[in-house]
Amino acid sequence: MLLKKLLPFLSTTLFYLLYYVISTLKFDVQIRPSAVPLDYLLQLVIAYLLYAFSKRIWIFLVIQALVMGLLYIGNAIKISFFGGPIMPDDIYALRSLLLILEGWRFFAAALPLAAIGSLLLFNFTMRHWSAYLSTCVIFLNSLTFLYNPEIILQPLDKYTGNSVWDQRSNYIWHGATVYTLQESARRMVLADVPPDRDDVLEAADRLLAARPQKPAVKAEFTPRNIHLILLESFWDPNALKKARYNQNPLSPEFRKLWKSANYSHAMAPVFGGYTANSEFEVLCGFPVVKDNVKFERQLLNDVPCLPHMLADKGYKTYASHPNVPVFWNRVNAYRRIGFETYWSLDDFVKDDMNREFMSDVTLYRQVLDKLSVQMDAHQPVLNYIVTYFGHWNYPLSESRPNKVTSPSEVEEVSTYANTVYYKSRELMTFIDQLRKRDPDGIIVFFGDHLPFLGENFAGYVDSGVLAANRSDFTPDMFKFYVSTPMLIIDGKRGPVKFGNMPLYQVPKFLLNLLNYDEPSIMDYTDSLPDMPVRPLPGLHFNLLKDGKVDLCTEAPYSETCQQSTAWLKDVMTVSNDLFIGRQFTRPMHSDMQQNPPEQAEPMPESGNDALNQ
Repeated sequence: MLLKKLLPFLSTTLFYLLYYVISTLKFDVQIRPSAVPLDYLLQLVIAYLLYAFSKRIWIFLVIQALVMGLLYIGNAIKISFFGGPIMPDDIYALRSLLLILEGWRFFAAALPLAAIGSLLLFNFTMRHWSAYLSTCVIFLNSLTFLYNPEIILQPLDKYTGNSVWDQRSNYIWHGATVYTLQESARRMVLADVPPDRDDVLEAADRLLAARPQKPAVKAEFTPRNIHLILLESFWDPNALKKARYNQNPLSPEFRKLWKSANYSHAMAPVFGGYTANSEFEVLCGFPVVKDNVKFERQLLNDVPCLPHMLADKGYKTYASHPNVPVFWNRVNAYRRIGFETYWSLDDFVKDDMNREFMSDVTLYRQVLDKLSVQMDAHQPVLNYIVTYFGHWNYPLSESRPNKVTSPSEVEEVSTYANTVYYKSRELMTFIDQLRKRDPDGIIVFFGDHLPFLGENFAGYVDSGVLAANRSDFTPDMFKFYVSTPMLIIDGKRGPVKFGNMPLYQVPKFLLNLLNYDEPSIMDYTDSLPDMPVRPLPGLHFNLLKDGKVDLCTEAPYSETCQQSTAWLKDVMTVSNDLFIGRQFTRPMHSDMQQNPPEQAEPMPESGNDALNQ
């Protein structure tokens, strides 16, 4: 009898020690000893609650092993891949994760989840008074989470502390169980909500008042085709000086073209994944500031993003991505931002594949074939392409043998370089075709994020360009962490020299190339043109005129950080209004006046006048 009562204590101790050792030795993620007592105690409480509902001891042990494994090993895996632990919003990305995984990786992710759910149902019982007591405890805690999460968050923050920008350190100093409880409560407290009308209009007025003066005379709007190409994980491996490649992975033609633009770069909102956030920025002109996927839960309204605006001007708008259509909620997201046609995996002939990833060369060819009628008829198009080849773990086909070698012990340093070898050459063939067929067209291509090169940034750490922990990044490392090649070819004028541009500034830049001079939602993020601001979860940095990086993490802020912090607060207020709110700040055009969206009330005169001036 005593052994049964002590079983959760013994099993929790055993599993905690086991996973602690695995996390430390295998993934180099070690919870601080000072965090262990509270973290272990909370896990012990969970064990006894779970035990109270269990019919069979052996099933209880299996469930506990799986749950603790997901908490401690799952967090260690994510930290080693992406630099940060599992966040509450990651649950909404789970479906997309399972869609992308194949073979043993799919089963490794899906089986534990399925097993936990099935075994909980199979082993559930209410035969003992402890089960009713546990039900009361769980019910009380659930109500607290839903209606007063501050009661949980405030004492945890006071006792364990909190870093706004360094989630890896939060995890290490708190432990997996305390961290999960703490950040879940914080998610409830800080959840985005539609902002108040007066707050929105005040924020909008400040942003518009700070915009630079427009030139007195502007040319008329000139429709030109826009070819906007997102390149999966596209980056320049030559930045890894210690990789000592046997040859330059990048195409010589690409490097020549890139040099003519002074090696211009995009600054993305993500690292190693979450492509949809880079998409959101380059299409809608607003920054992503949180560690969640904007397409999944923060795009509830129909919004006049770039595709919608161009469609209003007579463009045909096409999105192409050879993946399953529902990945990252793209079906709904693309429709809400104005794409008329979305071609996904089943709309293409799978005649050239790198494992499950369609090659870029066949994607480009098939997209051009689909658009040939419109282009021949001089129908202006927005041709938006999201490539898939280049995704981790960088497989190649038999027709693409390895060409690049490196002595690096990090496997991805070599496999990624070979992927870039083919990806850059296939890109340049396509760009040459486009420039010949559409000499006046605007062509934009950019990498959506840096590639994953080993656990804890191993491939980057070897060359000294990143530290193993984000908490040790210098300001210049943060800039490196988000910078990918981007070229903008302005028709016959050729590549544009723009330096370093956050992706959310791209739509406004393209509208300017078209001489678009009507009010747009991009006007709100156009008020700091001389100081590019790159937000990341929990922090942001400013690029100053002298080339220095001003990192803004926690108060006290520098003068420029104070300016950008206030600007970013107003930008996010307007963003929440547009994408999840009542759209008080939406520009009023003729189509809106005739057919206002059901979810948006008419904009008050003051806000309307401010944006249309």
